[in-house]
Amino acid sequence: MHLCLDVGSTWTKGVVVAPDGALAGVAQHRTTPPEVMTGVAAVTSALPPASSVLACSSAGGGLRLAVVGQERLVSAEAGHRVALSAGAKVVHVSAGPLSNVYALRASDPDVVLLVGGTDGGDEKVLLHNAACLGRARVTVPVVLAGNKSAQPEALSLLAGRTVVATDNVLPDVGELAPDPARAAIREVFLAHVIGGKGLSRGRRFRDLVRTVTPDAVLSGVATLAAQEEGAVLVVDVGGATTDVYSAVSTADDTPATTVALPPDRRTVEGDIGMRVSAPGVVAEAITERLLAQDTPLAAKSAHRNENVDFVPATDDEREADLEIARLAATLAIRRHLRMVGRLGPTGATVLVLSGGVFRHAQSLAELEKNLRADLGPVLRNARVVVDRDGRLGPAGLLAQAGHDTTAAALLAALR
Repeated sequence: MHLCLDVGSTWTKGVVVAPDGALAGVAQHRTTPPEVMTGVAAVTSALPPASSVLACSSAGGGLRLAVVGQERLVSAEAGHRVALSAGAKVVHVSAGPLSNVYALRASDPDVVLLVGGTDGGDEKVLLHNAACLGRARVTVPVVLAGNKSAQPEALSLLAGRTVVATDNVLPDVGELAPDPARAAIREVFLAHVIGGKGLSRGRRFRDLVRTVTPDAVLSGVATLAAQEEGAVLVVDVGGATTDVYSAVSTADDTPATTVALPPDRRTVEGDIGMRVSAPGVVAEAITERLLAQDTPLAAKSAHRNENVDFVPATDDEREADLEIARLAATLAIRRHLRMVGRLGPTGATVLVLSGGVFRHAQSLAELEKNLRADLGPVLRNARVVVDRDGRLGPAGLLAQAGHDTTAAALLAALR
């Protein structure tokens, strides 16, 4: 039996998974900073005993990443696209020689991803930026994933900083290699970031967590895509943000002269959500002509923004929540597709809806009909399912730990 934990900013959730993928128990408890292990203990005590514990966390704001690259259309874009598969929220991107680090510091990153140049290619900008970061005494960890030939000198220029060097994200023109940088970002997050967020005393929580939550979910999405032999699209609508994940079983057809996208990717929309970001949903829906200018949903979204703990109690309130959720999902998926392009030749095979608003809805038939109308060809061949038990994150944890068969069996309910 495997206990899979997700320690979020608001809720700590746990599921116990049997080797055959069956759910043996589900529990949750409010996250309990400054000692999150109190909430972890409450969840654990409510579940059957397990022989192993796998945990992820997005508490304390998750993972904020700044990308420093060489050219905006090549290496900086490559670094940004690596972040799509690393479970990070990109808070700053700079391209070319740094003149100062004020904007980077103002973005308050947890980690800096320093990239630039193909292997054996130009070294000047990467070394200039390493020197600038070294002189400025940027205190957050740096993942160095640029030109391998320049890395020894770059490391010397960053002496005294916390640096993890890994393979180049752009080893050759048009070749994106995200996996080593993704692993290094995960390593830095666990070793240097999670313990510095003031979430727990001692090392127990730091030793427990294996990855950032979106990274685990993305691994679960990739596992599902491998079963589907097609494209998977996942939208998770929360109170403040809406996350979109996609994965394809094979790489997209991309010209060799461009930086190809990784086959699994994630985008975060920080201005689209069910409560604090509800007015952003309505404002953009009006701009995109999904709502009329004088929509009554504007006042309802403002009420949710001012009352973030609001729980719908009437049919009208529940219908308004579903309408906001439908618009949030539509807008976030549209943005995601603008970033990543099409999902294979025939669109998505499955759309997975995640979030409390979907799990607690009595019927989603009207919402599904409207989503299909809003998103057109991308959902033409897709079935729509709800991740009612929160299976994607645990499946990703299991897959990352080498329990591929159990992970695949756990996701069978979504197929």
